Formats: sequence, C-alpha cells, structure tokens
Amino acid sequence: MEEQNSIISPDTRRSERVPPGQHLTEKWPVLHYGSASKIDTSLWKLKLFGLVRAEKTISFSDFTALPQVKVFSDIHCVTTWSKLDNLWEGVSSATIKTLVEIKPEAKFVIIHAEGEFTTNLTLEDFFEPDVLLCLKHNGENLSSEHGGPVRLIVPRLYFWKSAKWVTGLEFSDKDQPGFWESNGYHNHGDPWTEERYG
Repeated sequence: MEEQNSIISPDTRRSERVPPGQHLTEKWPVLHYGSASKIDTSLWKLKLFGLVRAEKTISFSDFTALPQVKVFSDIHCVTTWSKLDNLWEGVSSATIKTLVEIKPEAKFVIIHAEGEFTTNLTLEDFFEPDVLLCLKHNGENLSSEHGGPVRLIVPRLYFWKSAKWVTGLEFSDKDQPGFWESNGYHNHGDPWTEERYG
C-alpha cells in the first residue's frame, strides 16, 4: 500500500503501531454525529479567514487544481479502533500557506465543517507534513459517509480531529474548543498518551 513519492506518517515507522487501549480493524467504521452531509461539489467552497492578510474563498474546481500529495498513515479512533496502512490523496496543509498570508499572532486553526461543526488544532499540529485536506482514500474518492468531498486528515491525533465535510479554516490567536472538545473530549487528542477525554 505504501507508495513511492508518498509522505510517510512517522507513526507508521513505530515498532508497535497500535496505541494503548486500541484494537485493529480491517474495516473503516462510519461514525459521526447526526446524518452524513450530501454536498454538491458545484456549490462547495473552502473559506480561509481569520488572522490572514486577505481572506480567500476557493471553489471545488480550483481546490482540486492545487498541487496534490499522497500520505501513507495509520488512523486511530477514540472509540478504540485503529486502521493501519491508509493511503490518502489531497492537498497538503502546507499548500494553505501559499494561498493566504497568515498573520504572526495566529497560533491556532479552527476547522469549520457542514452543520456548524468545528474542531481546533494548534498551527504546529495543523502544519505537520502528513496533514492534508483529503479527496481520496486508497485510490477512491471519499464517500459522503467518510467526509467527502473534502475531509481533513490529521494522522497523529485521534480521528475526531480529522473533521469531515470541511468548509473553512479560521486562523486565530485564541484556542476555541470545537464540538467534541466542548462535549468532554480532550482538547489535544494524542492517541499515544491516551488523551481521550478532558
């Protein structure tokens, strides 16, 4: 599954790839609050806003025309399943830096998604080399159930941080806990130290 020229998430190089309290699954369980959002890509837009020099809104066609990367990673859900050997394709978070000038006082990014869902990341976590705004999983377009057309993938944190149906990135000088973080989940979510609940 690991492909040449793909970005390799460092956790796949661990001698023990399954974090404490996790079990392996071959399937990819579908978990989200509420029903899956069905998004018309002709209407989808990604808004880049907050602490940036100039806000920007990107159409789906312009987004898919951006440089694409492949990321090979494992994923770990707070509900205790882990799925190894995933190949993602999409736009690296690093590419966002080429689209807007982020002001130096920004320390966090708030990810906005359909249904007014949000989750929060430090800029450090967001700009890790293996983070991407994903279009494909294992060569197939993401289904709506798995967060398509565009889902964030943050391989080194519990999978709730990998928000489905992403529509906006807000750069902020203040941390703003999102939906799950405001409902008992840990604010950071490192699976290797079991940061499950706050």
